[in-house]
Amino acid sequence: MVNDGIRARELRLIDQDGEQLGVKTKAEALEIAEKANLDVVLVAPTAKPPVARIMDYGKFRFEQQKKDKEARKNQKIIVMKEVRLSPTIDEHDFDTKLRNARKFLEKGDKVKCSIRFKGRAITHKEIGQKVLDRFAKECEDLCTIEQRPKMDGRSMFLVLAPIQEK
Repeated sequence: MVNDGIRARELRLIDQDGEQLGVKTKAEALEIAEKANLDVVLVAPTAKPPVARIMDYGKFRFEQQKKDKEARKNQKIIVMKEVRLSPTIDEHDFDTKLRNARKFLEKGDKVKCSIRFKGRAITHKEIGQKVLDRFAKECEDLCTIEQRPKMDGRSMFLVLAPIQEK
């Protein structure tokens, strides 16, 4: 809420230097701000009486946008990549999937390793468990196990997260 958009009749006014000017009417506040060539900005609308501050609103918004942009630039977005295995995976295929997973972990992405059981293979869950345990053991220098191997319907999966540097 800025200038004429403020609905309250009385405002507790703070000037541009941070000094309290006391409770003023909206008209008086607008007059003081206009003399200083600034805006009246509502800071705490729920207070009794509402608190308003005299400031350059355009400059304030510009500074706020700069801070927001800086915060967005510094945040890290974590992506979940998936590697699908089978309980009867061959050695070379396993190595290829392992190499891909290691590449994802080095980039800082989480990796979800899943095994899809087809047909009667579901009766031998321990084989899939061994494959996932071996996969986690091969990657343990780059990651931590975020979620242990767990069954979900006809598939078993495990989640690996990259080790965070401090």
